[in-house]
This record gives sequence, structure tokens and C-alpha cells, in this order.
Amino acid sequence: MTQKCFLLVLACTLAGCKSIPPPTPLQQLNPQQARGHGVYQAHCLVCHSDRTNTPLTGPALRGIFQKQYLDSGAAATDERVSATILHGRNMMPAQANVIDQQDLDDLLAYLHTL
Repeated sequence: MTQKCFLLVLACTLAGCKSIPPPTPLQQLNPQQARGHGVYQAHCLVCHSDRTNTPLTGPALRGIFQKQYLDSGAAATDERVSATILHGRNMMPAQANVIDQQDLDDLLAYLHTL
């Protein structure tokens, strides 16, 4: 191993790097997760990527619940993600008048597969 590769591996190890597992394949989603994917496509797709790490207008959602913290610094919990979806934050508009509780529950189930 070259010194450059060794230093990169050492830096990642010290920084606590970990890889995020790939999202659950769409054909393996349960019915609630599949409905959540539909909610994502209808309301989130324009600003957030889901199955890649590429940020759009908003941050990518891949691995959102695999991290300890959201990009905002808040804990990556259902409660914090729900609050952000319903009430908005910074450039993200509130969705409370757009999606109902069932849509939110389905969307959270889908986000947990990413």
C-alpha cells in the first residue's frame, strides 16, 4: 500500500468514516414503504435525491437515518425529520397542509430504507 493510500485509510479511520449500505431495492419495499416512495416522488423529488448522495436544492436523503445527526445538527430521529417535513426549515417549505399523517408515516417508512 502506498503512503498516500495508507494516510487516506488512517484519516478515515480516525474521523470515524463508515460507509452507508445501499438503499433497499424498490422491488423489495413492503406496501407502506412503497406508498412512502410514492409520497417522496410526489412531494420531495424536486428538491431531494433519495437513492444517491447527490444534493439537489436540498440535501440528499440517502442514509438519512443511518447518521446520528441531520445536516442541520438535529438528531436523526423520526420526530426531528417529521418536524422538518411538517413545519419546514430554512428554504424547505412546510408540508403540513400538503400531506396527511398517513402520508407522513409512509414517507418515514420509506426514508428508513435509504
